[in-house]
Amino acid sequence: MSRIVYFHKIGGPEVLQIEDKVVPPPGPGEIRIKVKALGLNRAESMFRSGNYLSQAHLPSRLGYEASGVVEALGSGVTGFALGDMVSVMPGIDQGEHGVYGEIATVPAQYVVKHPPSLSFEEAAAAWMQYLTAYGALVDIAAIKQGDYVVIPAASSSVGLAAIQICNLVHCQGRIDVFGLRESSRG
Repeated sequence: MSRIVYFHKIGGPEVLQIEDKVVPPPGPGEIRIKVKALGLNRAESMFRSGNYLSQAHLPSRLGYEASGVVEALGSGVTGFALGDMVSVMPGIDQGEHGVYGEIATVPAQYVVKHPPSLSFEEAAAAWMQYLTAYGALVDIAAIKQGDYVVIPAASSSVGLAAIQICNLVHCQGRIDVFGLRESSRG
């Protein structure tokens, strides 16, 4: 038996319940992880309260980001071994594969090995904001050295990640910590 967090009605944190569940072996293409740390973010709060892009089908699991140790591999999973230190990236269906609990079973495509230089806590807390910033700046905007980038609300976790990504690319820019919406590219 493992302790897993569920919620049976939409609401605030008071709707969360810890339940003892038998966790089945991972299915094809899945990895079971012994969770060591969780990342907490606004998306999970919005999901639990019914204000997110997707809606919970009750009872529901919760959680996008976690880090831990590979405990079991489903058929067809390659590139991972028992005992690997891994992180779960956002993108899973958190209602079905939520990571709040002692054990999480998730599709292998959302699992990455994290460097040993990161603690479990650091590895669990880094993905949402960095993937969000990277997707907008690198994948969509295709920033390059010398570009000017305006980062509204730079004091948020995504804003801080955006600053670091821009620094790595050697962009120039203006940081707006007050959330003013301005744009400039040069």
